Amino acid sequence: MTAPGRVGVIADSTLQGHLLSSAVKSQGYQVVVNTDPEALEKRWLEEGALDLWVVDLSSEDRWQAFLDNLLEDAAAPILFCDGQAPARTDARYPKWERRLVTKLVDYIGKPAVEERLDVIPQRPPQVKIPTPREFETIRPGDRPERVWVLGASLGGPAAVKLFLDCLPANLPVAFVLAQHIDDSFLDTLCGVLGRDNNIDCKIGVDGSALRHGELAIAPVEYAVKFRHDGRIQCTGQAWEGPYAPSIDQVIQHVGEGFGNACGAILFSGMGNDGAIAAPRLAASGCPVWAQSADTCAVSSQPDSTRETGCVSYSGSPEQLARQLVERLRRELKAEVQKPGA
Repeated sequence: MTAPGRVGVIADSTLQGHLLSSAVKSQGYQVVVNTDPEALEKRWLEEGALDLWVVDLSSEDRWQAFLDNLLEDAAAPILFCDGQAPARTDARYPKWERRLVTKLVDYIGKPAVEERLDVIPQRPPQVKIPTPREFETIRPGDRPERVWVLGASLGGPAAVKLFLDCLPANLPVAFVLAQHIDDSFLDTLCGVLGRDNNIDCKIGVDGSALRHGELAIAPVEYAVKFRHDGRIQCTGQAWEGPYAPSIDQVIQHVGEGFGNACGAILFSGMGNDGAIAAPRLAASGCPVWAQSADTCAVSSQPDSTRETGCVSYSGSPEQLARQLVERLRRELKAEVQKPGA
């Protein structure tokens, strides 16, 4: 049986066809054919050839006869775009792509992509960062002073695991992981990420608390927000957008709960989740980092955020861990040196 996700693109502009194809592919779907109306071959209209057509024509009046024939002859459903795509560097692009993806999921479901947690290697990291002297005086508190969002999708668990394995003990930051994954795998993910390192991992259910040195995995079944006292609270609603949990929403809600005391790192994944909220977080003065493309299993997610111009540092999971520890060390040192501290 052929997996769903075979898409055909019809556009009367080469640039528009390229943007549509790139957006569709970045979500894990297959673009089987990308053509202009005049070059469309009849065989692609036959039963079983495709799962969906995505059509964007700049002048529908010019192509009215073609559209009439397409509606009559195409066996696959047809998605008509509601406006041409802005350039990938345009601030409007992430929202345009999000609308397109939501419609794709509505028509043909999510692409058939499996995250293999059982193949994440059980090996010590090449980099094991020693605990800085500044961390040794940190006392556990009910409310974390720093919260960082980790956003990940396909290939993310292995990258996040490597990042966590490099980190030292007594870390003065709490993590919230927004990982696109099926709800039935959350417990397994929690066990994998917390194995053989200094980070305590848990599912961030309603009523639980964020704490330094811990990673809370955002639940899949319902959206959460973060209270000023560090508690996780169910919003009573599902996550917005086509994937859960929503990285954009997690970044937004952590920023609302902790103000400037937060940051975000985008790891390996498909799509552009995070590219809407991350620029807003960066504009408020918070750091936004991303995994370097050459170290990702799939780089479209961090690349999409990078293209917004808000990413101030890119690196491998090991380099991101070093960068975070050094940033935290400098922050703690500066706090101690403040007058009256």
